Amino acid sequence: MAREIILDTETTGFDPKTGDRLVEIGCIEVVDFMPTGRSFHEYCDPLRDMPAEAEKVHGLSSAFLTGKPKFHEIADRFLDFVGDSVVVAHNAAFDRQFVNFELEKCGKAPIHEERWVDTLAMAKKRFPGMYNSLDALCKRFKISLESRDKHGALIDAHLLAEVYLELQGGKERALELTHSVGALAVSAAVQGAYGARPRPLAPRSTDVEREVHAAWVRKNLKDKALWIQFGVVVAEG
Repeated sequence: MAREIILDTETTGFDPKTGDRLVEIGCIEVVDFMPTGRSFHEYCDPLRDMPAEAEKVHGLSSAFLTGKPKFHEIADRFLDFVGDSVVVAHNAAFDRQFVNFELEKCGKAPIHEERWVDTLAMAKKRFPGMYNSLDALCKRFKISLESRDKHGALIDAHLLAEVYLELQGGKERALELTHSVGALAVSAAVQGAYGARPRPLAPRSTDVEREVHAAWVRKNLKDKALWIQFGVVVAEG
């Protein structure tokens, strides 16, 4: 089974190198493209003002963020949640630069580029020449946006999980994976339960007891005995 982390961030602006900071991070866990119900969500105090343009996008004010945990205080829990899984984001380069800036700022190793999947790049390949923002893709795939009036990291991560599933082939793809995993599990269980014994069990009945039983089967069940249907012959007396 493939575990991936769907991630979204909100920030004070566009470039951490010019002083912008991450203010919200939301992640949800998916296995074989389906959400498991596990999530990670934190607001972070950026230790700076919130530009009006950014606040219009996500609604997070300086007053709201003041006193929230600093990123270095939540970094270990974030990394524990992500583990060694692939990270999926929309316009992944944007989120990656902020996440890695914050990680490196508190002495943590960055999440390297090869571990990131960019759904914007996937959408551009599938829908060339079309508008491929998260909102546009939600509308294209008929994913409801009623749950949010402004951008939020956790809300957008949930929406992106649905978009990612559609970009991978939709619910039919998930059902195929579920069926395949289920079939493998059943096969393994059957083999484990009914595999041949390395050494046959010694009989626990006497010759006389077996003959009495065989006579009863011939008289009462005849050819309706279940084991006869599987080719087991009841000896004639």
